[in-house]
Amino acid sequence: MGALTTAAIFTDHMVIQMGKPIVIWGHDYSGRKITASFCGYTADTLCIDNRWQITFPPVNTYGGPYELTLTDGSESLTISDIMIGEVWIAGGQSNMELELQNECHAEAELAACENSGVRFYYTKKNPYIDEFFYIDEKNGGWALPSAENSRCWSAVGYYFGKKLASDLGVTVGIIGCNWGGTSASNWIDRKNLVRDEDTRTYVDEYDKAMEGKSFEDYLKELREYREWEAEWQPKINEFYQNNPEGSWDEAQEYAGSPSRWPEPLGPKSPFRAGGLYETMLKRIAPYSAKGFIYYQGESDDHKPQMYEKLLKMLISQWRTDWNDPEMPFIMVQLPMFINRGEEDRKNWCLIREAQMNTHLTTANTGIAVTLDCGEYGNIHPVNKIPVGERLEKQAMCHVYGKLSPAEAYGPVYYRSYPEEDCFILEFKYASDGFDLRNEDTPSGFEVAGDDKEYHNAAAQILSGGKIRLTSPEVKEPKFARFKWTNYAEVTLFGKNGIPVAPFRTSPEA
Repeated sequence: MGALTTAAIFTDHMVIQMGKPIVIWGHDYSGRKITASFCGYTADTLCIDNRWQITFPPVNTYGGPYELTLTDGSESLTISDIMIGEVWIAGGQSNMELELQNECHAEAELAACENSGVRFYYTKKNPYIDEFFYIDEKNGGWALPSAENSRCWSAVGYYFGKKLASDLGVTVGIIGCNWGGTSASNWIDRKNLVRDEDTRTYVDEYDKAMEGKSFEDYLKELREYREWEAEWQPKINEFYQNNPEGSWDEAQEYAGSPSRWPEPLGPKSPFRAGGLYETMLKRIAPYSAKGFIYYQGESDDHKPQMYEKLLKMLISQWRTDWNDPEMPFIMVQLPMFINRGEEDRKNWCLIREAQMNTHLTTANTGIAVTLDCGEYGNIHPVNKIPVGERLEKQAMCHVYGKLSPAEAYGPVYYRSYPEEDCFILEFKYASDGFDLRNEDTPSGFEVAGDDKEYHNAAAQILSGGKIRLTSPEVKEPKFARFKWTNYAEVTLFGKNGIPVAPFRTSPEA
């Protein structure tokens, strides 16, 4: 390999965002002049401190394939089969990471995916930068859709991209940048986390874990953990293979010890505050893209009260790194979930509320309500088609202007008021009414009076996107909430098949 190189994300088959400035960067010897040509444009720059960057003006028409050529006077590079299309970055944790081969429609989808119009770049999953980091990074690249290539792609990202490609008639590039089990704090610059009293707790936890510990001490702990995991995980897998309805406590008892996850915090841990921001996100920024899709929150359920602040910090961080303060950000609102035998701590309710509040108070964001997409006892539900397609509806509404809000959303709580012994709720995006799918299931609505003690409420659907709540236990209702639980059956939808979003009328009750 010569001195002239591009960042790892610039490879054959890449997709470049239509209509936005095109940023290309890489490395060479300092002092060399780098000249690049693309789509009829030629630009040059001087390499300083072994790094160069060139920005081309936007290409305002879809199409391809094109070539990008680069030279420094001594060496030349050519990148081929480049398409001008739509590019989205798929961030988050394990439910964004869940691979297409493990999704419930995998067999049929993989057999037909070559015509999906989706191309994929998977940001290399490395938590620590050493000499092997750069070698591994260069072994990646943009992949074309095929039964073999697409197996390891994000299922959510793929279904989002497939629907978008079909609706717009263009090539869609998905950049996967995700890691299972991660907190939002792993994807934010440590310097920003420490500026806030709440979010700095994630940094403090890391610092405390490393206090008085050498790098060698940490590596010894990590080796011991890996040895334990190598024996423990196969036993857990064996238990669930033989007992699919078993509880987590039973699985741990079968394995002979309780879970020690996550691995020890330290310099090589993907779960350290700001870690993956350095080793993954910054490796792809500011690659030209339309926006972000994001599925995360499960690993911040131990601090749900601060999640809204953390999520808004992440959105601001990513937009800053892409030099676009209004870059679209579309998130998945967490579905129903609880482990078998687990107490309902209602912490996922707070995460869902934080996600909706973030959407309602942050410009150029969207939210895919997926309350009905969860599975009892399985934190990784395997049907990702509705998740990807609801994200795409939000993009078609907010970013491309092809759908109305009524088509992209299910009913969303708007306002409420007491009326004699009843409580009236009004919803946006419900002018066509509601779809109740199981009248024998409790409504999921609750009301409370001044004592803030909630009781189940009967729900009567009215015209004009309204619902009337009553409860014999609450004579003067003042507050209401809906599906305020980690897990329950979901039965109330909009006429477009998207469920009513969970809510409470007051954060004080």
